Amino acid sequence: MTTQMEFARRGVLTEEVKTIAAAEGVPPEFVMRGVAEGRIVVTRNLVRREMKPLGIGEGLRVKVNANIGTSKDICDPDRELEKAKAAMESGADTLMDLSTGGDLDAIRRRILKEVPIALGTVPIYQVAIEAQEKHGAIVNMTEDDIFNVIERHMKDGVDFITVHCGITRESVRRVIERKRLLGVVSRGGTFLTAWILKNEKENPLYSNFEYLLELAKDYDVVLSLGDGLRPGCISDATDSPQIQELLIIGELVERARKAGVQTMVEGPGHVPLDQIEANVKLEKSICAGAPFYVLGPLVTDVAPGYDHIVGAIGGAVAAMAGADYLCYVTPTEHIALPDLEDVREGVIVAKIAAHAADLTRRRESSLSWDYSISKARADLNWEEQIRLAINPEKVRKIRELRYPKKIEEVCTMCGEFCAIKLLKEYTRAEH
Repeated sequence: MTTQMEFARRGVLTEEVKTIAAAEGVPPEFVMRGVAEGRIVVTRNLVRREMKPLGIGEGLRVKVNANIGTSKDICDPDRELEKAKAAMESGADTLMDLSTGGDLDAIRRRILKEVPIALGTVPIYQVAIEAQEKHGAIVNMTEDDIFNVIERHMKDGVDFITVHCGITRESVRRVIERKRLLGVVSRGGTFLTAWILKNEKENPLYSNFEYLLELAKDYDVVLSLGDGLRPGCISDATDSPQIQELLIIGELVERARKAGVQTMVEGPGHVPLDQIEANVKLEKSICAGAPFYVLGPLVTDVAPGYDHIVGAIGGAVAAMAGADYLCYVTPTEHIALPDLEDVREGVIVAKIAAHAADLTRRRESSLSWDYSISKARADLNWEEQIRLAINPEKVRKIRELRYPKKIEEVCTMCGEFCAIKLLKEYTRAEH
């Protein structure tokens, strides 16, 4: 099977590349060159030919992902479908199904059928759950278990998968020696770390990476090389286990490119503001420009209930520095499974962060939205302001509840002393 990367290297402008270029407002040759070099990925499984392809990477609009999924404690697939659709309607570019409760195959297939945007998964979650049921413990999962589930996800049509290939016996040793405050906070990373320690063997995703590449190539699935050793708190940020894993991932990116397989790299979770730019530049250097997918980053640990804002602050800084793809964070991060409103809020604040960064990365193409809403504000055109807002529903609700009945063209902040209104009146009087 010829992959998008292989077509691009031959100079073939595929329909997928043309579609992405049109959506991004860039020349098709620019996208093709980025795909050929591994700096842009096309997220569309060959099984999902009817789905519109999405480009992620250098020179393109910053994308936003929303996570959904059941848990053992709260398992309501219908509700997760509602969240998926709400995330898409709020502007999410992609979804990740992180379900750990219920019929995982059925949930994933239903999302693929009903939500027409790119979908990612973390197959090791399902491997671990099935191993616990079949073998009595997560650490008893076999290599066949791991790759059988991965192929099942690919056959279903998943567009990208997170695989924690950079966790090795050496990097696990570093975690133990480092005595991190929060150890390993990645769920998939913890499963594999425990497996390595129990079985005293190398991570199968690392030792059998060539086989993983063969599977990915068959379906042209993007491998999202997971940051299983990402810092889970500010105290652990940019430490040796994190950097060790990134160095290994850099080597795997090179091997994947030689095989014609598309990859992106997942980035750290908790990072103080002054370290974000350095983290982005490290990834771009070590991984030769591979698209960078970041969770947040979260810039402080003190804001449970407001972590969507914490993540948006870090996301804007990361994207301005060169990160290409932001994973949303909801207000309930670290607290509970998000509800419908948490999902909407998470997507919207991440979209704000992405757009703020786009204003610095792709200024001319991004500025038109800001110009248009500013023009509507200058004209005191409330309907147009509402239409152009990132969350029109919220603006309309506030406006309808709180506008001054006597002077409908202004708001209750300034009322009759509205600066824009007064200036217009004085300007007209002068003429």
